[in-house]
Amino acid sequence: MVGDEAVMSDVTVPPLWFRLPPGFHTIGPDDRQALECMADALGSPAARVDIARLMGGLDGLQAHHVVHTSIGLHPDDALGVSTSFFSLTVRDAQHSNPAVAVAQTSLAVSRSALWSRATRRVIELPSALPCYLVAGLISPPGVDDQLFQARAITADVQGRHVLILDLTSAAVGNGEAYASILEAVTYTISFSDPDPDPDATPPPLAGTSRILEVLL
Repeated sequence: MVGDEAVMSDVTVPPLWFRLPPGFHTIGPDDRQALECMADALGSPAARVDIARLMGGLDGLQAHHVVHTSIGLHPDDALGVSTSFFSLTVRDAQHSNPAVAVAQTSLAVSRSALWSRATRRVIELPSALPCYLVAGLISPPGVDDQLFQARAITADVQGRHVLILDLTSAAVGNGEAYASILEAVTYTISFSDPDPDPDATPPPLAGTSRILEVLL
């Protein structure tokens, strides 16, 4: 979960909370060695390559208003271990109407030249905040193989910010499951503490799960 107001770059991040399913682990630039050890322990060359690629791009994310990053590690019958990368980006809204701001951002996302194939659809959130999901295959520069990416775009409750949730994986065959996971995570976004009891122990965010399970 993410909470407490924070300032990154020129964007003030509103207090917000969300829940990731088991199998996701919060990471930062200082976690390279721990992740490499984890990849070695998993015995998966593909996971090690994915983790190395992931860590190589972490250092520059803060300049792009990325406020949270996690890696997902899931047992996979075909690959041994399926890896994914989750991030949350917060940007200032460019329009006073949050529906317009979210629609404009989602349209810009869907028109990115990185997509080789993508679909865009509306997500109906319990909060009634505007939300779009863009998902498909991307071809990043310098990467030989295509990646699957799902991006959910919504607004904060005051309409001052646009939130972009990303889930990316080299396991393109699991794309539908990853899109479902991201949509489920988007449903959990809250702008008030869902567990205000100071003595309560928050549920663990780490664990193991199969890729086809969306456990929230």
